[in-house]
Amino acid sequence: MTSARQLAALPFYAAQGAECELFAQAHASRLPLLIKGPTGCGKTRLVEHMAARLGRPLVTVSCHDDLSASDLVGRHLIAGGDTAWCDGPLTRAVRSGAICYLDEVVEARKDTTVVLHPLADDRRVLPVERTGELLPAAPGFMLVISYNPGYQNLLKGLKPSTRQRFVALTLGYPPAALERSIVQAESQCSEATAARLVQLAQALRRLTDHDLEETASTRLLVMAARLHVAGMTLPQACQAAVVDALTDDAETAAALADVVHAVVGDAQ
Repeated sequence: MTSARQLAALPFYAAQGAECELFAQAHASRLPLLIKGPTGCGKTRLVEHMAARLGRPLVTVSCHDDLSASDLVGRHLIAGGDTAWCDGPLTRAVRSGAICYLDEVVEARKDTTVVLHPLADDRRVLPVERTGELLPAAPGFMLVISYNPGYQNLLKGLKPSTRQRFVALTLGYPPAALERSIVQAESQCSEATAARLVQLAQALRRLTDHDLEETASTRLLVMAARLHVAGMTLPQACQAAVVDALTDDAETAAALADVVHAVVGDAQ
């Protein structure tokens, strides 16, 4: 049982439900975990919190279009005229029993997910073809992947053969009261400021007539709150951290700014 003092020393995370318990049980059961949720809802912070809580090292990889299987597993490099094998982040995590977190895994190249299959089932091994190794996962190893379902399409999605190897956890934006406490804890802003920012986020999330890829996340609210604490007026902070971060379209930005004015007003 983790004490209150021990929890206070961990990376801050305010649970929305039983996600921490699910994470811990998945780790204890040697099961891989898939975390789904919109940008800025706390997926990465949950992983950081739980890695520290479980006492495991954390290896994080931010996936992108050019990320290949070799980038994860490793490759031979030339140094001083000699060729030497260099482990990739996934291989290092497997050897050391770390938690390996692949953030936005659907952004990576398709050959990447195939490499994960032997690690994400009962085998828990990583074939390293270049060295001929069949590397068993060290005790404590856990594979965690995440993605934003809002970005999914036919070209960027997880195959059923991959998805069904993972225990799945869905996160959303926190309820208003919890989100206020998160914003206040992360920025040291006042209760009134946190309440206004959450009210603004709720108003922006209700917008359906503007072409926004994402809406106001908890992360953006924290950024706005920090700017305000640093000395910017609240409208200025919201413009910089929320409006201009969400869109480049002038008409859409004007509409969002109108919402900011309606909710925040001329608060200093």
